[in-house]
This record gives sequence, structure tokens and C-alpha cells, in this order.
Amino acid sequence: MIGNCSSIEEVNNPESNRLLQDILDRSGKKTKLDKAFANRLSMHFPDIFNYFHTLYPMRDDVWDHLEKLVNVLINQYLARDADLKKLDKKRASHPKWFLSEQLIGMMLYVDRFAGDLKGLQDRLGYLEELGINLVHLMPILKCPEKNNDGGYAVSDYRSINPAIGTMEQVRELAKEFKKKEIVLMMDLVLNHTSNQHEWAQKARSGDPKYQSYYYFFNDRTVPDQFEQSLPQVFPESAPGNFTHIEEVNKWVMTVFHDYQWDLNYSNPDVFIEMLDIILYLSNQGIDILRLDALAFMWKKVGTTSQNLWEAHLLIKTFKSCIRIAAPGTLFLAEAIVSPDEIIKYFGEVDTVSNECDMAYNATLMTLLWDTVATKNNRLLWTTMHNVPDKPSGTTWLNYVRCHDDIGLGYEDQHADWAGYSPWHHRQFLINFLTGNIEWSFARGRKFMEDKVKGDARISGSLASLAGLERALVEKDRAARELAIQRIMMLHSVIMTYGGIPLIYAGDELARLNDYSFENDPHFSYDNRWMHRPVMDWKQAEKRKKKTTIEGKVFGQLQKLISIRKDQPALADDQVRHLVDCHNQHLLAYVRGEGKRRVFVVHNLNDHPEELMMDMMFYMGFDMKKGVKDLLTGTKLDFSGYKLTLQPHEFVWIAQR
Repeated sequence: MIGNCSSIEEVNNPESNRLLQDILDRSGKKTKLDKAFANRLSMHFPDIFNYFHTLYPMRDDVWDHLEKLVNVLINQYLARDADLKKLDKKRASHPKWFLSEQLIGMMLYVDRFAGDLKGLQDRLGYLEELGINLVHLMPILKCPEKNNDGGYAVSDYRSINPAIGTMEQVRELAKEFKKKEIVLMMDLVLNHTSNQHEWAQKARSGDPKYQSYYYFFNDRTVPDQFEQSLPQVFPESAPGNFTHIEEVNKWVMTVFHDYQWDLNYSNPDVFIEMLDIILYLSNQGIDILRLDALAFMWKKVGTTSQNLWEAHLLIKTFKSCIRIAAPGTLFLAEAIVSPDEIIKYFGEVDTVSNECDMAYNATLMTLLWDTVATKNNRLLWTTMHNVPDKPSGTTWLNYVRCHDDIGLGYEDQHADWAGYSPWHHRQFLINFLTGNIEWSFARGRKFMEDKVKGDARISGSLASLAGLERALVEKDRAARELAIQRIMMLHSVIMTYGGIPLIYAGDELARLNDYSFENDPHFSYDNRWMHRPVMDWKQAEKRKKKTTIEGKVFGQLQKLISIRKDQPALADDQVRHLVDCHNQHLLAYVRGEGKRRVFVVHNLNDHPEELMMDMMFYMGFDMKKGVKDLLTGTKLDFSGYKLTLQPHEFVWIAQR
């Protein structure tokens, strides 16, 4: 390995390469670095050099910070386990590994699902039984017992919440996952820390170095300038964006809650600290880091301080760094923003992302709940036809529900094109999803209602929003079965649309809203806890009896997963295009090409709808040979030149 870093090819910027050579010479670790690392460092450092000079143009110590950055890369790479380096190499040879139809994810709170990390390891059999091979652990890093925003106020990035376990147990879990070929994802909050974090405590004590890690101001002059354009994330429970710190008589930026202090990335020391943390967590065996609140990472007076180009440049720099020291690790963008904005977090490239490798498909999620309420595809159709294509080497995480609320973030223009008045349609959806329309079956609640704008987000579990709760209360057997079919239809979409399906823990058992949060002072202020129930393992046992609700949903979901894994056309590197069946109650699209293609059709209505046979000719199917439903394995009956789909029935059609 000696000398592999001594002849780095000068590309892009000779100045950056000379600097890199000097840094390596001073590091004293050049002979310890292997050729693979040296090549990656040579390839990506010029970009890092340019990004840093763009982010920090007025500083005369940029080169000093670049030296600190390179030393972080070197030290964390040398600390990286040999097995992880082998995995890096394997994934580099198969760069589309995460686009596979084989991947099925589940997101869960460790404590609410299994008690702790040991309990989670004991419950792996349950996940494998369903077919899960990607597990997203909701926040597990150390945070205060109170004022922790569900774990998103981190007090120590290098320690695990003691109630859940230890970092050693995370490493053990990661090794066990890799033996079973299960991908491990965890949350990383980049935008802010808890006010109990060591940096915040030093800042509170008056240390100017650590006050510069946050946005501290001596008076309200600059904060008031910010407030003129900054929106409020939690207007009901956390109004305003700044908090007064009495100990130093200064104001600190707190965009989320007063106990979550926003990090100041205009200070390069903050970037380097967080880079070290990213690589440290990757070295514990984490495969995917979910970058929380990354849209907020750069602040600028006169703007909303969301989705700024500097925030994208920060992510690009992080990405270039991780490609050097931990190239098998992926980034997931947690940016619940408009369709045009979320696409940008892939990096606005054609193929491999230079920002995040995957992103939540919040747009699809919102539109699915629109189809539930309207029973038609109009808004989904106008929106999806106007969302820019993502890079081919990236993927979506498709989900129906998650730990968070449902934001009705569709574009007003798309609603116009769908034939709706945007404001009135949003009022309809809010009223429908909260059960404030007599015929609505949904049982959600408003979250963070803005009465001035007439807007609100929605809390509630999948099953309760889909009508199961009302059906059980009213003892309506037909409504119960229709709700179950509705739940399965929604899961069929995320299984087939293109991307990694992500199931929210409990939805596989059709768990209802849990109203016990109202009696707990730690949770009662936030009704999102109604769809974050503690796992009921006695209820889970009911999945073994096929006639129960749990048995029906778990069993059917298990079947969808199994069939998906057997269809290469459903991988995310395969073609997908929406198909107009001349019936607004049908959601249809084609996946793949040639003999392996799959034509997926969903009846969005709670009445029967017809798929006309001429659509099959139009799609190029040989109807003399006939077509089959992959879900049942049976030939589909187009007698009368049409196929009747029962309420919320769906078919995955393939050539016989």
C-alpha cells in the first residue's frame, strides 16, 4: 500500500491537487492508505475544494478547514471495519443494488416495536416472516428524557438512548442484519441539536466558539429581519423562530422547538463536526442515513431559509466525502416539500446522484389519500405528469403512512388542471380525512391547523383513515371488508409504482388510532402519537388465524411482497408510465418492457368499474393467448370485451 497516494492525478484544479498532496504529506498516514481510497480521494477532492470555496468565499482559513476535513476522511476510513470495506467494494460493482425489486422496507420505533435493541433482534423472525429486508429505525440517538421531539432533539450523536441500548448493540445488530442481508437505516438530524447537547451547553455558558456553532444574536434586530420571511413549522405548539437564552442574554435560532437549536453551517467547523459524525455512524454498520430536515440547513435573511442552493451544496459536499471514506453508505432525503423541490435533492443529474440516493415520495403519499377521498385519479394524473423525472440511479421510498402527519402539499396549478378549486379542494380533503363529512369513513384529526390560511395537516393511522375504525365501531361487516380491501389497494400501489415500498410498523396488522396519548402529559400536546402505538404482540398473534382482520391484512401483504420479489419488471430501473384507461376511477400504469412487463390496474372506487378490452390491445397484449393476474395466477376473463373490477380490486396483469 505504500506510495499509492503519492501520484494523485491532477484533474479539474491543479491547485486543489497540490493542496491535497501537502495535506497527505503532513498527515503522516499516507503509507497506511490503500489504492481504492487514494483513487476516490483523487476523484472527489477537487469537487470538495470547489464546494468549500463557494460556501465559504470570504474566509481566509478555508485551506485549514480543508486539511481538517481530509484528516477526518483519513481517520474514519482507517477506523472502518474490513467487512464494511468489502461491502463497499461489492456495492460499487453493483451500483443499482438498491433499485432492486427484492427490497421491502419497514419503519419502526425500536422502543414501541420491541422495547429495546435486544428485543428488536429477538423479533427479526417476525420481520422476515413478512418479507422485510430493509429496516428503518426511527430516532435512536441519545436525547433528553423530556423535550426531545420524539427523538429528533439529539444530545449526543455518538451514543444511543440508554432506554433502547448501546452503540455496541447497534454494531451487533448491524452485523446480524448483514448476515441475513437486511439493510439497516437510521435517522440523523443535521439541522439542529438539543439544547442539552455538549455544544449547546458550552454556548449557554458563554463560550464564543460554540455560540458560533449556532445562530446567536445580541438583540432582536436580525431575528426580526428573519421573522419577516421565515414560516413557522409548529405555529400552535412552538410559535416563532427564536428563543431568548437568559444566561447570556442573547437570542438563538430555534426553527422547530425552543429546545432544538439550529446549527450554523456558515461556520465550516460545524460542517466538519457533522461529517465526522456521519462517518462515525456509517462505521457502526449503518447502510442508509436518513438526513432529517435537510431543507432547513442554510439560513439567509429575506428568504424562507428552506431549499436554498447553499443547502444543496452542503449535501453535495457531504456526498462527495462519503463517497471517499464510506462509499457503500447511502443518503435518504427527508424533505417534505413540493414535487419540483424534492427532485432537486437527487442532485439534478441524469444518472448517479451527487446529493441523496433516495427520497421519500411524499407526493405520491398525499395523492393516494386524495384518491381515497375522491375515488378518482384526476389530481394524481395531473401531478404525476408534471413531476420532473428523477435520475435513473436513484429511487423513491414509497409509503402510505409513516410516523409523521399527512401534509396536503399538492400544487394549486395541478388542482386547477384536475378541475378543482385548490382552496376548496383542500378544505374538502381536510374535512373528509377528519370525518367531518357525514358520509366520510375516515377518522383522522387535524394537526397544526392554520385557521388564517384554512390549512391543516392530518394525523391518524392507515386503518382508521381507510375506514376500518368506523366500520368496527358501527359493526358494519361490509364496510369492514371494504376497508381491508382499501388498505390492500394502497399497499399494492407502493409495491408496484417504482421504488422501495416502506411499510409503517403496525399497518401490516391494520392497527387503529391509539387515543391513550391523550392521557399522557409527555404526548398529549401532539396528536401524531395517535398513530405511533406501542406494538401489541398479543394482537400480532392473531395474524396466524386467516379469518381475523390481522390475518387477512398480514397474509395478503405477505403475498404481495412475495410476488413483487418475483417480478424483475418492478425494479426501479425498469420503465414506468401511466396509462389512461378513459375511466377516472382506474389508476393504471405499465412496469417494464417486453414479455416481462406488468400492467397494474387499481379500482379507486367503492363501486365496480370496468377495464375495457381495447386497452389490452392498445398495450400490445396478445389476447388470443390471454392474460393472467399475477396475484391469483388465473386467466383474466375479458368476455364481453371487458373486465369488471370489484370495489378497490386491483390486478397485476401479465401475458400468459
